[in-house]
Amino acid sequence: MKLTVSGWKQCPYFQKAANVAAALEHMYGSKKVECEIIEFEDRDSYKKWLPSRHETLKGSEKHTSSPLSWTTESGIETFLGGCDDTLKFARNFNSAGSAAKAAAPAVKVGNLRGTQRSLTKDDPDDGKEYQYDLVVIGGGSGGLACAKAAAGFGAKVALLDAVKPSPHGTKWGLGGTCVNVGCIPKKLMHQAALLAEGHEDAKGFGWKFPEGKVSHNWSEMVTNVTNHIRSLNFGYRVQLREKEVEYINKLGKFKDPHTISLSAADGSDDGQETETITARRIVIAVGGRPTPLPCEGGELAISSDDIFWRKEDPGKVLVIGASYVALECAGFLNAMQKDVTVMVRSILLRGFDQDMANKIGDYMEKTGTKFIKQKVPTKLEKVGSKIRVHWDGGSDEFDTVFAAVGRTPDFEKLGLENAGVKASPKSGKLLTIQEQTNVPHIYAIGDVQEGHLELTPVAIESGKLLAARLYGNSKVQMDYRDICTTIFTPLEYGCCGCSEEEALELAGDAVEVYHTAFTPLEWTVPDNRQFNDCYCKVIVDSEDNNRVLGFHILSPNAGEITQGFGIGLKLGMNFQDLSSLVGIHPTVAEELTNLTIKKSSGESAVSAGC
Repeated sequence: MKLTVSGWKQCPYFQKAANVAAALEHMYGSKKVECEIIEFEDRDSYKKWLPSRHETLKGSEKHTSSPLSWTTESGIETFLGGCDDTLKFARNFNSAGSAAKAAAPAVKVGNLRGTQRSLTKDDPDDGKEYQYDLVVIGGGSGGLACAKAAAGFGAKVALLDAVKPSPHGTKWGLGGTCVNVGCIPKKLMHQAALLAEGHEDAKGFGWKFPEGKVSHNWSEMVTNVTNHIRSLNFGYRVQLREKEVEYINKLGKFKDPHTISLSAADGSDDGQETETITARRIVIAVGGRPTPLPCEGGELAISSDDIFWRKEDPGKVLVIGASYVALECAGFLNAMQKDVTVMVRSILLRGFDQDMANKIGDYMEKTGTKFIKQKVPTKLEKVGSKIRVHWDGGSDEFDTVFAAVGRTPDFEKLGLENAGVKASPKSGKLLTIQEQTNVPHIYAIGDVQEGHLELTPVAIESGKLLAARLYGNSKVQMDYRDICTTIFTPLEYGCCGCSEEEALELAGDAVEVYHTAFTPLEWTVPDNRQFNDCYCKVIVDSEDNNRVLGFHILSPNAGEITQGFGIGLKLGMNFQDLSSLVGIHPTVAEELTNLTIKKSSGESAVSAGC
């Protein structure tokens, strides 16, 4: 049977469907399911081709979006549909199945927890004896969650974790990226920035402060933040001991599909094998590390592996990149009275709603962050205590250069080839189906997986559910759809579901957007705040009972708001459900329940009154 996915290159839904199709062939082999990808250079080329396909593919005549998928079995072509239909097909496919069987509906387990139909290869007990039932490689949030859950079901579990220092020598303890150099320190430093803003707001409410500029002690903040992180590191070790998970503070490398060789992280053994362990099953949860700058002198730049632990005041900072890490860090540095410039190669927050991304950039510029747009660094060089950065058409000197240009799976010296585990040649990530790699007893969770959000709660939930399936007789799969997330830029951005671009690709002219620009009540008294900088919108499919496809909010406390409304999207709410919800007054969250202005109307979205 052949599965064909067609679409245009930059379409995220085409890429998602194509990855799933490739993974099916990867898992089951081309004799079972052959994957064919038809990729067009741009949307116009795809649209010109579609009519010719409509003529011969029965049932596809009304399908105008990307991707278009179909199966071919015994010479008979069967129209599947778009991205969701392709994913549904993949979920229902099994090793003894056919195209006809795969078209059968999935069996739902409640509304929130995926499907019962398993797509994974058989992972039978081979009858051999191993030291452990499960070895988890990587002690980040996902790995810890998986190891503890598996041990809770009675499995004998070992967890390997050892931190390889950053190129600038920064190192940390157990807990992975989120705890040590990600979510936790980032949110705490975002809070420090909010306190600076609150100090200015307080003056409008009658608070009096001593004359003179308020100052911030960077070193003291870093000390207090990292002390908290160290307490979390210790807590994780205690939890592993309580759950009877053996914690091995060494690097692991596949020697063969069931054997892991161990070596010291600090290189004291010259990277040589000191001992080996064996496991019936292995979970890869090593996460990623910051991608280094590719230009000359790129090694002079620090990364997110360093910024949260450096005691030296960063001074004048150049942030290179437009990811959420770049903008979050630039935001709190600016609020701490640093001279901050962000260098952007193309667009802000690639993969996120661009309307919202541009509003974030506008707000950051208005509040003091500078931007160098459509440029990349060509050379970094040390000039005394400073770093001179060159780009096409200019150069400048900075105290700190902070690179946030992406992350790369931490597979160096993991020895995937020794276990036969295959990675995507395009992204370097692992192609998985329900967390299973092409080697049936080896699994992957978290940021190393192709096509999934790189978020801590995603890794935790998928790790716990995987352990429950392997050792707790569960059939519940991870549901990777409609996951809430928030970017902690100076004005927080929360979202769930489709971006406006994705919605238009999915539903075309049926998309309607309800939106408003507003001012939180708390901002109306201080004279340092500008009105109507906050914004929210709800994207609906007008031809599907106004089903909500996604919602987006740019405001204070956007993370808290998004988490609450996310359950509605998960349960399939429509716009009427949202509008009939009585809001809490006066709050920012109620703005999502009071939307009446359609973007297509051209009317001003500015909210009036309270």
